[in-house]
Amino acid sequence: MNDKGAKYEEQAAVFLKEAGFEIVDRNWSCPMGELDIVARKDETMVFVEVRARSNPAYGTPADSVTPAKRAKLAKTAMAYIKARRPQAEEFRFDVVAIVPGAEPEHIEDAFTADGFGFF
Repeated sequence: MNDKGAKYEEQAAVFLKEAGFEIVDRNWSCPMGELDIVARKDETMVFVEVRARSNPAYGTPADSVTPAKRAKLAKTAMAYIKARRPQAEEFRFDVVAIVPGAEPEHIEDAFTADGFGFF
């Protein structure tokens, strides 16, 4: 991860903490991929993808979470669940979209992992 990526992930983690989330893991990786932030709020385990774009001419940060990226995140989340066995009633995928100079946008339940076993 580059310095900008680390900066945006830190910004997202602070934002989530202020919103009442507990940060469980950051930059958890396995052969399937990497999870930027794993957080918990109440009985929900949340896999958070952090995306940033400095130039909106190429779309919003959230637009960059493509179907291929969603599939990779779902597979990585399944690996996380198998490895860590978190106790949660619910699992979901959120996106924290960051445009420099603006408040982060938290997109709850940004996508589903239908068809990927655990979800």
